[in-house]
Amino acid sequence: MADFDRLVKAYDIRGTVPDEMNAGIARDVGALFVRLTGTRRLAVARDMRDSSPDLAGALAEGAAAAGADVLDAGLGSTDYAYYVSGALGIPAAMITASHNPAAYNGIKLCRAGAAPVGEDTGLAEIRAWLAAGDIPASAAAPGTVTSQDMRTDYVRHLHSLVPLAGIRPLKVVADAGNGMAGHMVPGVLAGLPVDLVPLYFELDGTFPNHEANPLEPKNLLDCQAKVRETGADIGLAFDGDADRCFFIDERGEPVPPSAIVGLVAARELARYPGSAIVHNVITSAAAVEIIREHGGTPVRSRVGHSYMKALMAEHDAAFGGEHSGHYYFRDFWRADTGMLTALHVLAALGGQDRPLSELTGEYSRYVASGEINSHVSDVPAKLDEVEAAYAGPGVTADRLDGLTVNLGDGRWFNLRPSNTEPLLRLNVEAPSHDAMTAIRDEVLALVR
Repeated sequence: MADFDRLVKAYDIRGTVPDEMNAGIARDVGALFVRLTGTRRLAVARDMRDSSPDLAGALAEGAAAAGADVLDAGLGSTDYAYYVSGALGIPAAMITASHNPAAYNGIKLCRAGAAPVGEDTGLAEIRAWLAAGDIPASAAAPGTVTSQDMRTDYVRHLHSLVPLAGIRPLKVVADAGNGMAGHMVPGVLAGLPVDLVPLYFELDGTFPNHEANPLEPKNLLDCQAKVRETGADIGLAFDGDADRCFFIDERGEPVPPSAIVGLVAARELARYPGSAIVHNVITSAAAVEIIREHGGTPVRSRVGHSYMKALMAEHDAAFGGEHSGHYYFRDFWRADTGMLTALHVLAALGGQDRPLSELTGEYSRYVASGEINSHVSDVPAKLDEVEAAYAGPGVTADRLDGLTVNLGDGRWFNLRPSNTEPLLRLNVEAPSHDAMTAIRDEVLALVR
């Protein structure tokens, strides 16, 4: 018996194959997705995992049996699935487990126009229906399944959003981690003045070289080494479904995602003056300052794509960015796309003569700790204890997402609970390394 509380998560459906995730469940989800959305047409795309073709076929079969016509968009990145949904105005399902290890697979769902389906916007209903075995009966008139590769249209749309004419030639290392970027990057960079150095472009859902999770520093090492070895101008490191992109400068050093938030926000504010820009609670204070300096309105969000996308819709924000390498664009149906972000960074780098480290240095003003996890037995009590310890003149605190304490003078920290484990995740930022480490060590002493 499947554990649907474990399988159906806050943002997607994901588990190990075949015990938690299999063709039978994918077929049921296809039928339930038709019930949820009431659609008569939807799209399905998939990543390169060994189980993905069977899961995609089963989901399409379930949706067609429920009466919907299904467009099989084939192999692609998650943002390609968002493109298909947005361009055609239909819901879409993406078969992927993103950055998870090879044993996993899953389903990401969106409504027409790439609107997110999360815990509060449909996944809770799907979980309840699955647990109850409440699956729709076959429709009197089943739908059809047809195939259409829309990658050319996807690339054309991305190029329409970023002016790339006239940029200087760039040597670019791209690490696909054997994930979907290996399928998408050649088309996206075709026709640009780019000398592409491909790394692990072979599609392989067993991830033989390293996990396709660039949030883990160890998974950036090969890209960093290749940038140094080849004298490249920039490195791009993608996750398994290629909706996230991390950047490596010409020295082989990772660029903080918050610096990318600042850089792209400045570009989008030049295009859409006065717009709102959404950032999460862990984004650097430098990004918030840069948004204001460029005439934008910063809007603070909880961590997570459903919160970010909801605030982008509410404020008609031009752009949104997270510390995890997710970047969202109004011109891309408020969806996250690593490829569009990569094109923005290439355009910014190629439009001037300085190296990437100098360009992004303008957007990095503070020292960050990175995320540090601590096991605690009572998360709410620990948050209360830490908040009480820092209460005093000149200090402000809020509970938008965990506990954020602003100590003034550019010093702040956030303690955020894990959704799935008794963990607190600490992020600290300060103007200097010494100030950051002092706060970090003091908070960790309290937490632990």
